[in-house]
Amino acid sequence: MKTTVITIIILLGFSLNLHCQTIISGIVKDQKGNVIPGANVFIEGSYEGAITEENGTFSFITSARDSQTLVISYLSFQTKKITEDVTGFSNLTISLKEDLNSLDAVVITAGNFQAGEKARVSVLKPLDIVTTAGSVGDIVAALQTLPGTQIVGENGRLFVRGGDAGETRTFVDGIRVAQPYSASVQNVPARGRFSPFLFSGIMFSTGGFSAEYGEALSSVLLLNTSDVAVENNTEISLMSLGLVVGHTQKWEKSSLSLNSSYINLSPYHKLAPQNLEWEKPFESLSGEVIYQQQTGSGLLKIYGAYEATNFKLNRENFNESEPTPLHLKNKNLYLNTTYRHSLANNWEFFGGLSQGYSNNNISQDQIGLQNTENATHLKTTISKRFSPGIKLIAGAEYFHTHFMEDINNLHHSLFSGKFTAPIAAVFTEADILFSKNFAAKVGVRATYDRLLEENSISPRISLAYKTSKTSQFSAAFGNFSQSPGQDYLKYTEEISVEKASHFILNYQYNKERILFRVEAYYKEYNDLLKYDTPQPVYNSRFSNSGYGFARGLDVFWRDGSSFKNLEYWLSYSFIDTQRNYQNFPVAATPGFVASHTASLVTKYFITSLRSQVGFSYSYGSGRPYNNPNEILFMNGKTQNYNSLNFNWAYLISKQKILYFSISNVLGTKNIFGYEYSSNPEPSGFYSERAIIPAADRFFFVGLFWTINSNKNKNQLENL
Repeated sequence: MKTTVITIIILLGFSLNLHCQTIISGIVKDQKGNVIPGANVFIEGSYEGAITEENGTFSFITSARDSQTLVISYLSFQTKKITEDVTGFSNLTISLKEDLNSLDAVVITAGNFQAGEKARVSVLKPLDIVTTAGSVGDIVAALQTLPGTQIVGENGRLFVRGGDAGETRTFVDGIRVAQPYSASVQNVPARGRFSPFLFSGIMFSTGGFSAEYGEALSSVLLLNTSDVAVENNTEISLMSLGLVVGHTQKWEKSSLSLNSSYINLSPYHKLAPQNLEWEKPFESLSGEVIYQQQTGSGLLKIYGAYEATNFKLNRENFNESEPTPLHLKNKNLYLNTTYRHSLANNWEFFGGLSQGYSNNNISQDQIGLQNTENATHLKTTISKRFSPGIKLIAGAEYFHTHFMEDINNLHHSLFSGKFTAPIAAVFTEADILFSKNFAAKVGVRATYDRLLEENSISPRISLAYKTSKTSQFSAAFGNFSQSPGQDYLKYTEEISVEKASHFILNYQYNKERILFRVEAYYKEYNDLLKYDTPQPVYNSRFSNSGYGFARGLDVFWRDGSSFKNLEYWLSYSFIDTQRNYQNFPVAATPGFVASHTASLVTKYFITSLRSQVGFSYSYGSGRPYNNPNEILFMNGKTQNYNSLNFNWAYLISKQKILYFSISNVLGTKNIFGYEYSSNPEPSGFYSERAIIPAADRFFFVGLFWTINSNKNKNQLENL
């Protein structure tokens, strides 16, 4: 009898337990009706759930009662939640929408190269800037291995798709840098002012860029600084060129980085032969400070940099038997402050301010030149994501540039000029994801130049369509405008804004560390500046009657998986361009353009030797130049450019690295062009002189020492 009672109690309890449980079941599909196997279905806040079968169905038992939330999630689809009484979770048919912002969604790539952890498709990695043989840590030199750029060795700046260096603008955290290059003089190459170690991401646009960025006819270079540091760190770099010392201090929600460097090429010039006669080799003293502060939902960044440079050389002069001494001193200060704050309902605010100051003091023979530029940029934007597929940004910005220049001869003034150029702009742009396979970016920019009293409206649109999981097409169109530079505004204000239109078609393939892209483009220039003297001077006749075009094809291939321990990329560019601008009598190809350029960059890791070795090779077909001894304008052509470079990083110990590099290993005698005497000889012949590099080769040796509580931390990731 006792056993019977116990059995009845057990059976009754089991029956009551079954009565309290609910069977949840259904099927999960996408919006096209295709079943989704592997989706996760569960009761929110519990461990009760199931994974959909191959046919998309699911079923599980829950003891939950009353109103509950059923969660259905799957990679690349938007998570869906259904809240009702659990008794309604039976025989469900659930449709999931595509997550338009997932990693496999289409990305607009026309005209854009991106690098960094946040880039969907990274063409370059930040460490590529310093590990590319021949770059010696210069951002511009590394970017010159990408298609669409020109190697103009006597200048050192970015020349993109038929545009001169002044047509490319540099921005740090979205704020313009007025003086992005070190001071230089004619035929002495400049160098980018910024260390690549400061930046977590780089976006280099060769055309068709966002309406958010203006005052650039050809290209923009966007540099994004790192967020709050994760640990304390000290870096000491002892180099053949000088010394660099840096320290980062980390707190709970903020960090401070200090960096100072002293560069002096005098010891190096005593060991390596030079093509220029240096009386005082290049010397610089610089310092940087970066402060980052997290403030709840916001992030404050403050960046400041100071640099003082000084060099003196003796330059050959056609009209003198002895070289003419040329002395340059430059002081540069740059301040950049930005603040980004996330607001309620997917709104985001951004504000930034930069101030750039540059002072040049140049003396040549008995002529002295002094100029000062103060440039301010103020910018604010507001953005909102209205849905997973629509994001809108709107903003306004203000540029203010004040420039002064004085030229004198033995304390007698030869020229004094100045100008103040305020420019205001507003812009708006929408990012629209119609689906994971089709996206658009549509924007417009309106600018008012107060000095020139001119308005300009610049519409821009980019489209992208994904044809498969690994390939897509992109296209872009846009109008762009830019005010003339200081070389002209100091002489006249009776000129207009220069204009360009971009048309771009792009195809990209990306799979398992292999990237291939090919891009065709056409650029049309209007209202380019012209003058009627050999160089722009105070009595030149200026006009905006210039015009031109540039059309070409860029090809890029990067492979990091086909060969063990080997990573490489290959670039090729073809360009056909002509301009009638400056003092050109007819339309012709500018002297900085090579019709064919190519680069090969390789990096090989030798783990047994604790080393990384790299080679890079750059080629450029002959560039045109004008020979006054010939009838046809710009009919000359230089020899082809060739340069093979090598570098090697060796890990001495966990926190000490020895680094060596050599540019132009084979010592190729490259010629960038020719310059001619201003007056002919009695025979009527104009004397010529080749424009050559400052040195046939460049050697670099550095010892890099990291002091960090993490004994495995070193600068190898930066080298």
